[in-house]
Amino acid sequence: MFNKGQMAGMLKQVQAMQDNIKKAQEELAQTEVTGESGAGLVKVVMTAAKEVRRVTIDPSLLAEDKDMLEDLVAAAFNSAVKKAVETEQEKMGKVTGALGGLGGGLGGLGGLGGLKLPF
Repeated sequence: MFNKGQMAGMLKQVQAMQDNIKKAQEELAQTEVTGESGAGLVKVVMTAAKEVRRVTIDPSLLAEDKDMLEDLVAAAFNSAVKKAVETEQEKMGKVTGALGGLGGGLGGLGGLGGLKLPF
């Protein structure tokens, strides 16, 4: 199967990947995306880690129908979440794409972000 040298090399690669995943997650927490609705009348700014930073509602909407405003806010949130997920997938895909290079079937683990190793 694996000799000790191969196993040590793979564990070193996994540890490096975990470090890269942690760094990518920290970057995602700082990356902002904006979701909009109503042609930009409602905006939601959130991090790619899905933490809402700001909600902006054009004052002209405050005199409008409450149901419409609620729908626009929900649509802006959904737009922001979609952009955050896309940004996260792109960033993490770059990091976890290296899994295929580990060999020995580790690529089938499908993401090691939650894997806790004893080092």
